[in-house]
Amino acid sequence: MENFFLFVLMCVLLILLPGPDFAIVTKNTVTRGKFGGMKTALGTCCALLIHTTAAILGLSALIVKSAFLFSIFKYVGAIYLIYLGIKTFWSLRKKKDEVEVEFVQEGTLSNTSCFKQGFLTNILNPKVALFFLTFFPQFVNTSSDTFMPFLIMGITYTILTALWFVFYIYLIDHISAFIKNARTQKVIEGITGAILIGFGLRLALEKANP
Repeated sequence: MENFFLFVLMCVLLILLPGPDFAIVTKNTVTRGKFGGMKTALGTCCALLIHTTAAILGLSALIVKSAFLFSIFKYVGAIYLIYLGIKTFWSLRKKKDEVEVEFVQEGTLSNTSCFKQGFLTNILNPKVALFFLTFFPQFVNTSSDTFMPFLIMGITYTILTALWFVFYIYLIDHISAFIKNARTQKVIEGITGAILIGFGLRLALEKANP
């Protein structure tokens, strides 16, 4: 593997860019508290490890090169993001008469869907597979075995993503008094819902080749 420290720096810069994972972690942290956000981030990181495995085994290349498979993942992922956005707006409608929103405590059944949302948002996004196949090879001598370099880079990217989300979730939790305000929460949820629908529509228009 070549230029590992440059790889780490580029990963950090890319992770800081808002995307569907960032949006869903924000939504679940705001609506379900710190533990909801953590479970969402855990789901995202598990999906990243699967993407890493797929890249090592060549499955990601198969998906990206196959217009049919790419389209399946693309449209399923897009529909799921749009569904989450609409669901967010629907939950706002149900809360319109509430003065304060009660946070769901850790260990409740409602919190279990957070992991699923984080996992599906990431695993159904073919752009993540495309990212792994276009970004990782830039730091590897492709004439030699790529198994260990891809494994190291995938784990490194996942760890950096986890660290960022932990910091971000605790930051939101730290200002929870402001976040728990019903009006603030509705504004954040409304913006997040619009962002999720926007990402879904953008993903639906994405082409297989960058």
